[in-house]
Amino acid sequence: MKKEKIYSVQEHHATHLHWDLRLEMNGVLKSWAIPKEPSKDPKVKRLAVAVEDHPLSYAFFEGEIAEGSYGAGKVKLWDKGIYKLIEESSNKYVINIKGTKLKGTYCLIRLKESKNWLFFKKKRTKA
Repeated sequence: MKKEKIYSVQEHHATHLHWDLRLEMNGVLKSWAIPKEPSKDPKVKRLAVAVEDHPLSYAFFEGEIAEGSYGAGKVKLWDKGIYKLIEESSNKYVINIKGTKLKGTYCLIRLKESKNWLFFKKKRTKA
């Protein structure tokens, strides 16, 4: 049984408004910048750009990153909770999110070996 781990999304008012998806993996927060608010609708896919890993202590950060610093701007916690990794490969993560806003099975699919991924809620299948 795979262990539940930290999940968060931070609304980041930097040069451009975006949402930072954070998933605890291998002692760090794997991170993606999502240009539009994450969707609960399985029909809506969002671009998610892989960015550098962050320390676990950053998972629930809220506050102001000072002008002149990397990522300067206001950071607000948009969602938090835990997730369970269901499937993993170099180009795909399937996760079950238990957040305050996002709940259910979500996918991250890498586009052609780039930093660009798609983030979306998986459609429920009938048993």
